[in-house]
Amino acid sequence: MILENTADTFFLSSRELAKRCEVDAATIVRTIQALGYKKYAEFTADLRAHFVTQITPYAVLKAASKEKRTVADRIRHAMDMDLRNLQALQSSLNAEKIIALSKQVKRARRILIVGIDLAAGLSWHLAYGLMTLGFAAEAPVGSTGNVQRRVRTLTREDLLIAISFGQCLRDTVEAALRAKKLGVPTFGVTDSETTPIARICGDSCMASVASPSFGGSYVAPLSLLGTILIACAHTQTARSLELLRRSEVEDLADHRWYHA
Repeated sequence: MILENTADTFFLSSRELAKRCEVDAATIVRTIQALGYKKYAEFTADLRAHFVTQITPYAVLKAASKEKRTVADRIRHAMDMDLRNLQALQSSLNAEKIIALSKQVKRARRILIVGIDLAAGLSWHLAYGLMTLGFAAEAPVGSTGNVQRRVRTLTREDLLIAISFGQCLRDTVEAALRAKKLGVPTFGVTDSETTPIARICGDSCMASVASPSFGGSYVAPLSLLGTILIACAHTQTARSLELLRRSEVEDLADHRWYHA
């Protein structure tokens, strides 16, 4: 029943799932332990990984609409999920992997960051941060052709960072595949080790986007990108400080900031 209705159950607490199945919470916990899981959180992580292979905005909203909650409750529930995703990232983040990526960024002649649709905001944020630190980073937007043509210009001296979640968008996956065939180093930002991006890219980091919202939750991925920018800034602190000092002087001269 649970696996047949993952869209309705992947975000439920043990008590909520017990209520849905018309049993007590202890029965749910014992059943999950019998399946080999030590904690309910481990079970829901696998359930979520199964669900993301078929998730759509319609499926998420349909599942959430079946829960008898007020609008205020739905808002709080969404924020609770944001917090859980952030806590999961905090507990699982591999700092050494982020440091290794920052060194790749430092070596790269160019950095192409591919994120489409809702992930476009993430790719732009990372590209802007890297450009501020003096790296030749770009987050292409627009048509499939625009993205693929830029990928074709990459060489082994460059780096492609692909950002996509769940089933993963075809254009992002194809960009990673093309880069890999060209011998370009690739890094993925995704939400499961089983996603196409995780399987294709040379290395990757995970950040959950699980949410009762049809748009997903991008709190954890944005935090993950923040760690990448911090690592890139502090693996060459003197250079970063000099670039930011110059920017500050230019901003003051150009009257960038508003003064009442």
